Amino acid sequence: MASISSLGIGSGLDLNGLLDQLQDAERGKLAPIERQLETQQTKISAYGQLQSALSEFQNAAEALNDSALYESLSTNVGGEAITATADGEAQPGSYSVTVETLATRGTLASKGVTAVDDVLTTAEETLTFTFGNGNTQDVTIAADSTLEGIRDAINAKEDSGVNATIVYDGTDYRLSLSSSETGADASISSFSITGGVALEADGGVDDKGVSTGTHQSGTDAALNVNGIAITSPTNQVEGAIQGVTLNLQEEGNSTVAVEQNTRAVREAITGFVDAYNDLKGTIGELTSFNAETGAAGELLGDSAVRTVESRLRSVLGGGIEGQFSMLTDIGISLQRDGTLEIDSGKLDDAIANNQGALSAFFAGAADNEGMAGQVNQTIEQLLGTNGTVSGAISGAENRVESLGERYTRMEQSIEQTISRYRTQFGQLDSMIAQMNQTSSYLTQQFDALGAQLGRK
Repeated sequence: MASISSLGIGSGLDLNGLLDQLQDAERGKLAPIERQLETQQTKISAYGQLQSALSEFQNAAEALNDSALYESLSTNVGGEAITATADGEAQPGSYSVTVETLATRGTLASKGVTAVDDVLTTAEETLTFTFGNGNTQDVTIAADSTLEGIRDAINAKEDSGVNATIVYDGTDYRLSLSSSETGADASISSFSITGGVALEADGGVDDKGVSTGTHQSGTDAALNVNGIAITSPTNQVEGAIQGVTLNLQEEGNSTVAVEQNTRAVREAITGFVDAYNDLKGTIGELTSFNAETGAAGELLGDSAVRTVESRLRSVLGGGIEGQFSMLTDIGISLQRDGTLEIDSGKLDDAIANNQGALSAFFAGAADNEGMAGQVNQTIEQLLGTNGTVSGAISGAENRVESLGERYTRMEQSIEQTISRYRTQFGQLDSMIAQMNQTSSYLTQQFDALGAQLGRK
């Protein structure tokens, strides 16, 4: 049997070309399935965009569905001396704060050594730090340690109470120590090392409590809140104002106003409106139609999209029992193009003067009672396992799977058909070659017979 590469050699016919044309014609039957597959894949991608936009809107609704949002307080600070943050324990009020001194760390340096790599210990020694509150802390120093080795041993011990570095004063190298924490109690006051090692503190605190040499005592912060004197070992002061943390920045005067966090509420409501408008924009693109070009969105006329729009219009247009019952009551109105628009003046008035009513409107007293809760529940149903969007995606995925199986079966059928054509063409090529050989033989015989009869 002739191979595909040798088809036509025996007959002189272009059987390979004919076979290619037949194969192209057969594979043309796959084109409708390929177009259907592409359509379903495009739909799945479009449903994914819709799903993502719905999830973003749901997240925005969840932020409004938290009653704690409307109870949160913020701090408004005047002056540069402090910054402040409020937690759930804070109460509204105004405070005058004067920072008299900041909390500082204690510092102490050793006397100098001539070379940083000189060996200072011949055996294992104990370095003892003494702090302002009388507490001590020991650090083990290995034998044959240099100044750098002593520094590293101090820094390697997490609870040593000090941080160590090496400084060069132009003549000698010194071990420079600073307290890990601020405040008088945590301040390093002196250190000693066993074994008579050639390393000692340059200064310290004398028997009268006076700093000497390179020693600088750490200090507590001193401040005044509404006329009350307060001290703190750190510059982060908690408890001076209930529920408020004061972060001391510099000496000076500041004011702190603890008030309702209107900014957070407004950002959450604006985020809700923006997320809905983004969703509408996504739906608009997916269902668009250009009359001039005939170009259509991937989900034009799709029933799942219509269901989504209908459900959301229903919940957003619904009423809530309370002082605020409709979105329009707080300055949010539905436009002719289906988007939401904010009346800033009306919304700001509601936020500034009636956050309790806002909480009742958006969050409600129970789960899914307020507007935001109802929106959240509706989207949860749309995106749930048996929801409209999930069902649409599953349906498209099932169609893709079915079309893929159909495509595979048709490919196999086409291969079988082309294989049959190839066999038949091979047989035809052989038959014509044999006929040509027979014709040539007969012609030769007739020519020879004619010669014998003297016809040539």
